[in-house]
Order: sequence, then C-alpha cells, then structure tokens
Amino acid sequence: MSGKQVYIFDTTLRDGEQVPGCKLNTEEKVDLAVRLEEMGVDILEAGFPVSSPGDFQSVTMISRTLKHAVVCGLTRAVQKDIEVAAQALKYAKRSRIHTGIGTSDSHIKGKFNSNREDILKRAVQCVKWARNFTDDVEFYAEDAGRTDNEYLARICEAVVNAGATTLNIPDTTGYCLPHQYGEKIAFLVNNVPNIDKAVISCHCHNDLGLATANAIAGVIGGARQIECTINGLGERAGNTSLEEVVMIINQHKHLGFYTNINPKLLNPMSRLVSDTMRMPVQPNKAIVGSNAFSHSSGIHQDGFLKDATTYEIINPVEVGADESKIVLTARSGRSALAFRLQQLGFTFNRNDIDVIYESFLKTADVKKEVMQEDLYELANAYQLQVSPVN
Repeated sequence: MSGKQVYIFDTTLRDGEQVPGCKLNTEEKVDLAVRLEEMGVDILEAGFPVSSPGDFQSVTMISRTLKHAVVCGLTRAVQKDIEVAAQALKYAKRSRIHTGIGTSDSHIKGKFNSNREDILKRAVQCVKWARNFTDDVEFYAEDAGRTDNEYLARICEAVVNAGATTLNIPDTTGYCLPHQYGEKIAFLVNNVPNIDKAVISCHCHNDLGLATANAIAGVIGGARQIECTINGLGERAGNTSLEEVVMIINQHKHLGFYTNINPKLLNPMSRLVSDTMRMPVQPNKAIVGSNAFSHSSGIHQDGFLKDATTYEIINPVEVGADESKIVLTARSGRSALAFRLQQLGFTFNRNDIDVIYESFLKTADVKKEVMQEDLYELANAYQLQVSPVN
C-alpha cells in the first residue's frame, strides 16, 4: 500500500473505561479486545495493571488471547507499576509497557512538588526499568500540550537514549489549538537529534472539542501513531475518536497516509462498544451517529436524490452503516415525499404529489417526523379522494 502508515493505538479499554459508568469486567474486555484486533487496531492498551486485581486479570487474559496486535499496559513512573505490568503482559505475543510522567510546569510543581531536572531523571529511570522487560517501551510526557518545547525536546532525547521506542505527546487537557499542537510535533521532529529512533504518538483530549483536529495536525507535523477510542470515549470530554481519524485519513488521500483499520467494521464496533459500556452515541456523532447519513432538509434531500455525493462525502456502506435515510419533516420537499411514497409502492405523478404535499405539510407541522404509517394514511386518503368507492 502506498503512503505512510499511521499506527492506530486503541485505548478504549483503558482511557475509554475511565468514563463514569463504563466499567467493564474481564469477559467484556476480552470480547472487545478480540473485535478491536479483528478491525485492524495495531496497538491495544488493555488497561492499567497495578490499579486493581480486576484490571491485572483483564490485561493478563487479553495478553493470552490476542494473536497479532501489540498488547500494552499503562504504568506510572514507579518501579512496582512497571513490574506488575510486565507480569500481566508476559503471555502476550507482542507486548508494550507504556510509562511516563508529567512534564509541564503545572504538573512538575503542582502535582509532584519537584523541578525539571528531577523529573528528567525520573523519566529516564522509568524507561530503563521498563526496558528490563521488553524492547517495546512507550514514554508519555503527560501534559505535553502545555510543556515548554525546549524542555520537552530534552526529555524526548533523554528517554530515547534510555530505550524508549515510542514518544507519546499528550494534549492531556485538550488545551492546544490544532496549529499549536502540529507545530509542537514538528518542533520535536526538527530538534530531537535521535528522533529517528522513535515513533511520535498523538494522545489528544477533547475538552475544547479539538481532539480529532489536533491528532490530524500532529500526524501532518510528523507523528505516526494516534491514540484514540471508539466513539471518542474517555476522561472528562473524551479522547480522539478512532472512527473520525481513520475516515479523515481515508478521505484525504492527498495527505499520503493510511491505517490498517477495516472501515466497514466501524459502525458495528461503535454499536458493540456503546452496548457493552452502556453509553449511548449522540445521534449527530460523525461517522457512527444515527443521523450521520440522514437527510431532512428539502434542499439537501433534492440534491441527494439527484446525486448522493452532493451531500455525502462517505458512502454509508464504506463504514458499515445502514443505508442513507430520507427523513420527512416540515422542512422536506416534494422530491423527498415522492421518493418515500415510491419506496412504499405508490405511483403518483407530479400533480398528485402537489396535492398530497399540502396535506403532508399539515401533518408535518404537527409532528416532529412524518412516519411510514402517516404516509400510508396520506396516500390512501388521496386515492379515495380521486377514486371514491361507490
């Protein structure tokens, strides 16, 4: 496949599970992990093993089960965390330890009551500990979005020298604007001497609704891994949405990137995660929302019925969604009404539709949506009007 691969790091089972009410048991986690691997996820963050016996068990079982994807466990820059993660991951065919520490002045002073030099030493130490167990170590510079770029570059150079193979540059608070985040990644590409020995990863939060835009800006700036979740689940306002970044990369082929994700599994996966985590998907959610391929405005409906590409840049079949829907409301026009009546088996000419449309508008003004049974009533009433029963 031509182009540069962007690795998809799915953290639905770790960061996504941090949403209140979305806690999963081991069986649910393993089932979702298998489906995520089938969909083409490259790296699957299975959990935070030291956080609880349940999470340790889940990471262990996922490690035993997956055949192709890298199984990743999260840790703090704490030796015990790393040792426990290594224990949980020991059965994985391909394992990764994800360790790190906060690097912004806000975290260094407010969270750790420390200083930059001490944090730099701790960053290097945690990577060295992790390298005792695996040669696939990812370092996260928590709150990198608000970290001074020069200091962040120093941290990155030091942890790569210590053995880190992936550098996670999180916009932990969702603060960055897309151009700022993209420039931060580009700065690291141009100013970390050993950057060629590591993959830069984007982990963006959605506090300002910019997670997807920031992740794509990061890739354009030089990152080659995106950390994301199904349906954008995650801490607070959520994470970068997997389905969104995958389809942006698919649609904008001129960018020169590709992923291993099978897009036809995006909607089935979204529904499975929604059902399993008991977290509904908002109807207007991009790619996987119930309204993502629905048309209710008359102007849109008329254009869509003439040529679907006028209002749909993605064929719903491409992402495993149900077929496009023409939803009838008071904003709908005659062409949409005629189309829906034809779907029900009625054949009316233009004059017929003009007459039925007047009755349709009266119904539509009363109801939020004109349903199938309403159309039958309107059509049958018109037929009785023009061909009364003797």
